[in-house]
Amino acid sequence: MKRREFLHHTACAAGAAWIHPSTFVPYSAALPALPRKFAASDTVTLGKTGIQTSRLAMGTGTVGSGHHSHQTALGVKGLSNLLLNGYDHGLRFFDSADSYGSHPHVAEALKHVPRDKVTVLTKTWARDPATARADLDRFRRELGTDYLDVCLMHCLTEGDWTDRYKGVMDILSEGKEKGIIRAHGCSCHSIEALRTATKSPWVEVHLVRINPIGAYMDSPPDTVVSVIREMRAAGKGIIGMKILGQGELRTRQDEALSFALGLNLLDAFTIGAESQSEQEDLIRRIAAA
Repeated sequence: MKRREFLHHTACAAGAAWIHPSTFVPYSAALPALPRKFAASDTVTLGKTGIQTSRLAMGTGTVGSGHHSHQTALGVKGLSNLLLNGYDHGLRFFDSADSYGSHPHVAEALKHVPRDKVTVLTKTWARDPATARADLDRFRRELGTDYLDVCLMHCLTEGDWTDRYKGVMDILSEGKEKGIIRAHGCSCHSIEALRTATKSPWVEVHLVRINPIGAYMDSPPDTVVSVIREMRAAGKGIIGMKILGQGELRTRQDEALSFALGLNLLDAFTIGAESQSEQEDLIRRIAAA
């Protein structure tokens, strides 16, 4: 890997750690009381994709890079059991990525559940068509599935990414035409890339960093929320990430969850639990929000 690529991967794995939470101010708009009860297991639809899944996605990439994460450290059996525990509690959304190294763990879980009852999302670092095509084949082998529900371009930072990486976009579009993937989109790690994604009709699903204190986000919460509103108006599928600010909100979980739910803009959100007790506590907190 070239040094520039290594630095890019490292920065993205750290959640754009060069942007410290203290840089931002908390979300300024007062959130009204939640209009109704929510559940982690609520069935939601991702934008206009027609893909139905659970409100809470089970993240597998807390501090994920170099094919490793806090979740993959549990081992194939440990993480698979965690995913299956979530399934038993109504969670139907497996959030994986090549860079997390979590494909074998998800594959093991998929052996024990009906494939059509779960949503499998993964992400590719491909920046050229040949790598993208190879990734689609490899990912399906590693996951033990004929198709991917959602495949995202991972950690985009360039404002001109839709021009720069059009070849990758074309391969993912071709994959959708062939039934290899059901929907494509991106995860962005800069406000410039996020604005470009919002304007692109190619992007069907966005993975967006959002929390009330601006921790490890692309811009202050007010700014990101305004962009998410544009996404919603365009009918995009929106999945929130960094809901707990990569641990910055570990003692303020209820506030963070109420914020995410109260925006009424996210179709779903992903959080990576590291134990069954943590996962079940999260499920309870969402229900109590």
